[in-house]
Amino acid sequence: MKKTRSLDAIEIRVLGALMEKERTTPDAYPLTINGVISACNQKSNRDPVTSLTETEVVEALDRLRIDVLTWRTEGARVERWQHSLDRRWQLNSATKAVMCVLMLRGPQTPGELKTRCERMHHFDTKEDAEAVLRQMAEGFDALVRELPRQIGKRENRWVHLVAIEQDTSLDAAVQAAVPAASPVPRVFEAPEVPTGPTAVERLERLEQTVTDLQAELRALRERLGDLDE
Repeated sequence: MKKTRSLDAIEIRVLGALMEKERTTPDAYPLTINGVISACNQKSNRDPVTSLTETEVVEALDRLRIDVLTWRTEGARVERWQHSLDRRWQLNSATKAVMCVLMLRGPQTPGELKTRCERMHHFDTKEDAEAVLRQMAEGFDALVRELPRQIGKRENRWVHLVAIEQDTSLDAAVQAAVPAASPVPRVFEAPEVPTGPTAVERLERLEQTVTDLQAELRALRERLGDLDE
């Protein structure tokens, strides 16, 4: 699978919205600018919930068009937009649905993906969804990654790897010691231009941190096993 440059939060929301509407409302696809804005700021099936302006969405579409990730077509009355990810990321029905949900709703378990992908692709079991995730996680250009399991949870969550920053890889470890909060929708504004270390450097640091956390977890399990004896 051929990944593209790292994307910012608005670009990810725009692409996720286009992918979703292509499958769920094909009669209205490609989308007008107003359609893209409405899909991005939709309050259902979105995490975080956004309030993106027309300027933010148009600028994101133009950046994505330069990278051939979106395509503009001139309709009879108004221009319309569509994504070009199928070929760039080598997506099929299953992998497109998975990427769409991860981009619109953040990290998900295979069970959550099975349910939330239903309108775009049917998975018979959560194991089928997990098999697709593991396929997408293979190779140098992997599109997803499995996160460390949260204490008390039966399933691991998975996250996409197309964002500028992937701080969610530590989310499970941080939240493990904190009681779950009420599912109040979050809101974000336009992201700041990243400075400091490059995306690759940040990703390498995060991967090393995750490795260290996993080692500490294994050591803790071994100590607990010794106590049981």
